[in-house]
Amino acid sequence: MRLSFIPQRRRAYILERLLRADAPAVSKLHREEFARPWTDGEFVALLDQDSVFGFAAREIGNPKSGLAGFVLARLVAGEGEILTLAVARAHRRAGLGRDLMDAVLRELHAERAAELFLEVDETNAAALALYRRLGFSEVGKRPAYYAHGDSPKTGALVMRRDLR
Repeated sequence: MRLSFIPQRRRAYILERLLRADAPAVSKLHREEFARPWTDGEFVALLDQDSVFGFAAREIGNPKSGLAGFVLARLVAGEGEILTLAVARAHRRAGLGRDLMDAVLRELHAERAAELFLEVDETNAAALALYRRLGFSEVGKRPAYYAHGDSPKTGALVMRRDLR
């Protein structure tokens, strides 16, 4: 039996600094991914803080695809924190989560941060696998932290990565 296939072209993305003007697109993607989404205003308020920064991923050559993903982080007193990260469903499994995290890690290394923290839903296997591959380890847990509509709440794992 002979099988033929058409190889898929790997999508290319560009990462850019997250700006105030990105708040509506970021909020829209956040609504698709989180049970308690943040509003445009909440994103603007965060981006207006000197300690907060982020990156947006956009597909090159496909302006209609919208925002492919984003990450928002904070750096205070040498300690970084991932505030939120989301990758649009149509763009998953393309390495965007890692690319976004790498951008944050480069920024924090340049700023000589000592460590990076994040919280992740204990049931989010893909995110947990990514964070463990990036060298994060569990340092705590918040029981019944994430709401999922009518489903029972799930816990958040607090994870940390040393940067020095």
